Amino acid sequence: MQQFLWAVDRASTWFGKLCAWAVVGLTLLISWEVFSRYVLNTPHAWVLDAQIMLYGLLFMTAGAYTLAKNGHVRGDVLYGFFEPRTQASIDLALYIVFFLPGIVALTWAGWTFANDSLAIREQTFNADPLPIYPFKFVVPVAGALLLLQGLVEILRCLICLKTGAWPTREEDVEEVDVDKLKEMVHVKDSDIESLDQLVVAQKGGQP
Repeated sequence: MQQFLWAVDRASTWFGKLCAWAVVGLTLLISWEVFSRYVLNTPHAWVLDAQIMLYGLLFMTAGAYTLAKNGHVRGDVLYGFFEPRTQASIDLALYIVFFLPGIVALTWAGWTFANDSLAIREQTFNADPLPIYPFKFVVPVAGALLLLQGLVEILRCLICLKTGAWPTREEDVEEVDVDKLKEMVHVKDSDIESLDQLVVAQKGGQP
């Protein structure tokens, strides 16, 4: 089961990192348009629509990645003090009541809208129109990935309810572990205290 959870986490992470490269395209596109508009005096009507699509791609595809890293905003003023089983119970209830209906509706409606857009070959309304239907398919794809990741999070809640501990996650970015850092550089707490006392003594006893 743990390998399955990690496999979905890896898929969400890979897809999120892949789509994150749109930041590079967005930056280059905006820089080029600013130069073209204000230096060459040749603005392009389609660039604004392209910018919106690229930003929308980033926004939509970040959902599954962020959920896989447990990085969504959480009001944990009290939540952090609860036992893991209590946390899992709250999360499970919220996933079932709010998450699943919302994401299923998003995925279903997105698929419908994307197919309608494809059927009429929908385009933007400007002097240099761009096709919209490829971008609209981002909505159901991102929704499906977010739904899959949400199901994995529900499984994590069930495992926590059974075992009393949260299953581990694979992390692509880890915070600094101070204790581990001390072990790596062979520094003890007594060494740090001695250094603090030396600094205070050099300052004339002023903290």
